[in-house]
Amino acid sequence: MSARAPLIGLLSPAAFVRHAVLLATGTLILVPFVWMVSLSIKPPGEIFRAGFSFWPIQFYGLENYTQALTRAPLPHYLGNGFIVCALILALQILLCAPCAYALAKLRFAGRGALFGLVLIGLLLPHQVLSLPLFILGYQLGFLNTYVALVLPYVVSPFGIFLFRQFFKTIPDDVVHAARLDGLSEIAIVWKIMVPMALPAVIAFAIFSMVSHWNDLFWPLIAVHDQSLMPPPLGIVAFKSEEAGTDYGPLMAAATLVVLPLVLAFLAAQRWFVEGLAEGAIK
Repeated sequence: MSARAPLIGLLSPAAFVRHAVLLATGTLILVPFVWMVSLSIKPPGEIFRAGFSFWPIQFYGLENYTQALTRAPLPHYLGNGFIVCALILALQILLCAPCAYALAKLRFAGRGALFGLVLIGLLLPHQVLSLPLFILGYQLGFLNTYVALVLPYVVSPFGIFLFRQFFKTIPDDVVHAARLDGLSEIAIVWKIMVPMALPAVIAFAIFSMVSHWNDLFWPLIAVHDQSLMPPPLGIVAFKSEEAGTDYGPLMAAATLVVLPLVLAFLAAQRWFVEGLAEGAIK
């Protein structure tokens, strides 16, 4: 009886509806990516055919991907993306972890008000701050530099919130024991709290990398030098209003840009789910 119970639960109406909704949602999310990969291996004559088939009659993937890597300096754009995302992530963790520790484990006046400001920061879209940031960058002279791509994101309200929620799940006795051992508050953050919150750090790292790797709005404003362009901005080089957009190389370039994110998520998905689940307890 016990061996058949999971099968019975799986076939229940509620479970069937739940899995059907998940399957339909997953399909809707995957369709654009499947379409992108399909177009990246098709010749121009097959891209706008009335019917759709994933595999082309004439395989044109080698030509499209070769053009994607040679028509514009796509590897250089990818390198810029790695540099910018790595700098942003490192600075975000460096700043967000101590802030989250203070909000989670320290008692001081105004702690609730500061956490309220963090929640307000979560509600504000970053585009709202783009004009003040542009004016500030112009006055300080760091536009069209790596600093312009990194500086606006070094403080992450979401990172503070996620780390704070995870730190609150760590027993206070651990912190008290560390203090009795003579550790300072900063040492507790980096030697005790952050290692114990590794799933949350990995989950936040994935969120941060995906968000800033795919960001087009701010780089479009902040930089114009081709040597500084991140991947989404570099893909625009494949768009031509005069000669017409060559969608095969464009989709091949988009596939190459998305591929590192997919591989990173597949490698870290277990810690990603664990970090979000643990952070949602409090």
